[in-house]
Amino acid sequence: MSDESQPQVDNEASDDLLSRRGFIKVVAAGVGACYAGAIGYPVYQYLASPVEQAAMAAAVNEVTLPQAASLPKNTALMFRFGSKPSILIHHDDDTWSAMSAVCTHLGCTAGYVPEKKVIFCPCHGGTYDARTGANISGPPPKPLAPYKVEITDGKVIVTRA
Repeated sequence: MSDESQPQVDNEASDDLLSRRGFIKVVAAGVGACYAGAIGYPVYQYLASPVEQAAMAAAVNEVTLPQAASLPKNTALMFRFGSKPSILIHHDDDTWSAMSAVCTHLGCTAGYVPEKKVIFCPCHGGTYDARTGANISGPPPKPLAPYKVEITDGKVIVTRA
């Protein structure tokens, strides 16, 4: 066999081909890493969140709300009790109530409707009593978790019931 039967390869073109091939490999690896992250992160959040939320919720037993003492009657204040949204309501008769604002149906955040004096979940129309958190209508299977409210030295202190 002679050298004439073998194809001649230009070294410059070969280096250019390798650099293109290397570039494609890097881009493909980057896209793959982004794809893995886009799928992996929500899975991690889904699996890790209940553990983290339970630990955070267990750690918090009391929340002090200094600005809440000036809350007008028939209004509400949304606040966080640990990691969960909660609601503090100042009623017309100068009484207070506080409870979790997490709907017991599917976990949406419910809010106070002052005109009707109820707590309403906009996701599926669940309605709760604003004083007790008892479920009045809609799909919620159980009442909202109540908290104990104390007013001392111009501060509102909310603790687990």
